Amino acid sequence: MAINPWDPPVATYATDAKTVVGTDPEIAQLLADSLGLELDLVPVAWEDWPLGVSSGKYDAVISNVTVTEERKEKFDFSIYRRDVLGFYVKSDSKITAIKEPKDVAGLKVITGAGTNQEKIILEWDRENVAAGLKPVEVQYYDDRAAADLAIQSGRADVEFNPNATLAYSASIKGTTKLVGTVSGGWPVSAEIAVTTRKGAGLADAVTIALNDLIKNGKYGEVLKCWSLSSEAVDKSLTNPPGLPKSGS
Repeated sequence: MAINPWDPPVATYATDAKTVVGTDPEIAQLLADSLGLELDLVPVAWEDWPLGVSSGKYDAVISNVTVTEERKEKFDFSIYRRDVLGFYVKSDSKITAIKEPKDVAGLKVITGAGTNQEKIILEWDRENVAAGLKPVEVQYYDDRAAADLAIQSGRADVEFNPNATLAYSASIKGTTKLVGTVSGGWPVSAEIAVTTRKGAGLADAVTIALNDLIKNGKYGEVLKCWSLSSEAVDKSLTNPPGLPKSGS
């Protein structure tokens, strides 16, 4: 099974720089145990998993992959987490809630360049400006430490990025707090899934195994351990509706 060790708590390297730890590797191990298989977790670059899975080099990938209609043309999906983006502020910030575009008017917001969250915050800003509200100042940082420093120093008001990483950081450091979430597919919902080759016949078995793990509580224990209970799904589904294709 392929995995991209990109950031805690989803998947990252342990202190030995070899072992992959996080929610995804733990769920992968639970799935293998449930299916009576031996897990061979293979770290790969994000851009390499599609060819690896479609060619049969890897049986599956578990690496924060969002279900999209375009991807469904080549892959099957078994969902196991909601795709959630979070708004985080300094722990003593006077900002208490961000639920809609007007709530970010006039704020300095950190986000990732070229990401879906950037698209969302720019669309919210467009709506605000059209309504006569103050514009958002969007900020970009190359690394986690720089973004953290910007929030703590007051150079930025809010960070808007994947909830998984920010929730874990908040639970470990205690210097930031969650003030709002939106779906990673805003304005529609989005799910993250174990991904297998289209028609390989693995997806239904993975979905059944995931639902068994949900029922017996082991799934919930993993998410709780990594501060991701807010992203839990009540039931795994095979190939649910995905994010629409661009322009559709």
